[in-house]
Amino acid sequence: MSEELPPRVVVVGGGPAGLYAAEIAARGGARVALYEAKASVGRKLLVAGRGGLNLTHGDAPDLFASRYRGPDMPVGWWGRCLVEFSPGMLREWAQGLGIETFQQRTGRVYPREMKAAPLLRRWVERLRALEVRMWMKHRLLAWRSGPCVELRFSTPTGEVEVAADAVIFALGGASWSITGSDGRWTEMFVSHGLAVQPWQAANCGWEVDWPRELVPLIEGQPLKNMAASAGGTRAVGELMLTRYGLEGGIIYQLGAELRAMSMPEISLDLKPELSAEDLWRKMESVKKNVVQESATRWRLSPAAQALLLWVAQRDGVTETPELVRLAKCLPLPLLRPRPIDEAISSAGGVSWRELNDDLSLRTAPAVFVAGEMIDWEAPTGGYLMQGCFATGRRAAMGALAFCENARSMKR
Repeated sequence: MSEELPPRVVVVGGGPAGLYAAEIAARGGARVALYEAKASVGRKLLVAGRGGLNLTHGDAPDLFASRYRGPDMPVGWWGRCLVEFSPGMLREWAQGLGIETFQQRTGRVYPREMKAAPLLRRWVERLRALEVRMWMKHRLLAWRSGPCVELRFSTPTGEVEVAADAVIFALGGASWSITGSDGRWTEMFVSHGLAVQPWQAANCGWEVDWPRELVPLIEGQPLKNMAASAGGTRAVGELMLTRYGLEGGIIYQLGAELRAMSMPEISLDLKPELSAEDLWRKMESVKKNVVQESATRWRLSPAAQALLLWVAQRDGVTETPELVRLAKCLPLPLLRPRPIDEAISSAGGVSWRELNDDLSLRTAPAVFVAGEMIDWEAPTGGYLMQGCFATGRRAAMGALAFCENARSMKR
């Protein structure tokens, strides 16, 4: 790059998207400084690691790309992004840190150790070897884009100002605020005239108005091998019944559809492996106590039986045809999603209308965004982590290209 100093790229945010953006920018020859509001980086990574750290998923490329949703999202953007940084590449990256991964039958990919701490520790060591400077307890207060990008941070010893050739913001969403993802940055971006969509809980539980007598029968009980539908979308997997409502993969997958409903409701298929005709044949000889007999003949779990009995009594169902219909399409009205701070992830953030293809701001081409601060969502299962890594890489590559173009124009 001649005798000039390498470009200075600042990354704000020490989650997966920010850390990977810093790594890519440093490998690309930039001088990289990373600023994090908390006392250490990777806190959300460690929280995710409590469940084994689901890094990515083994879906086929087209199916994988279809998992990502968001208003105004450019058609085909995720497909292109996942070609540049695929699930296989993420596994190779982990292998380069000495972290072996494996794929479960479900398609989910985890570190062999089922822990996040070893991966994070080796990752930080790699970043230091790449001469990435990391500044903790630096909370962003303001930024301004001009000939260079100027940033102001609060620190335990006072405010500091920083200048950069390009900035990558990876400030996170609004869930798990204890990790630093509190969504407080939105007002700052709105003050720049940017469209930021309101935060909503995603991948979260939903509340149900259970009758008091039902709660002791179902609380903490799983509904396995289930299917459910909402808004024309069907999801399969598992539900967990709680004192306040529902948790689990199925309800997480249907979150976007449920949020769009004025009166949210899901329909449960208690026996997805059997057709209505199959259920009817198993009940042909039953003449009385239809609801009670169905539990044995359909091999319902105690929790599923309790739900079916509750809805049958609520709707006055006593005959086999109506009971079969309920078993295949059991309506369950929902009240509201659980609070956003309990959610695994959030929907909302910087609108895609504000972004170029390389994740730079249309109004400030030296400023890039990555990770959950962009208005996209995906179900659990490795898609969230893959999305953070992939957008972090895309933003870092864009920042490097911007800096190179800016230098070329000065020569």
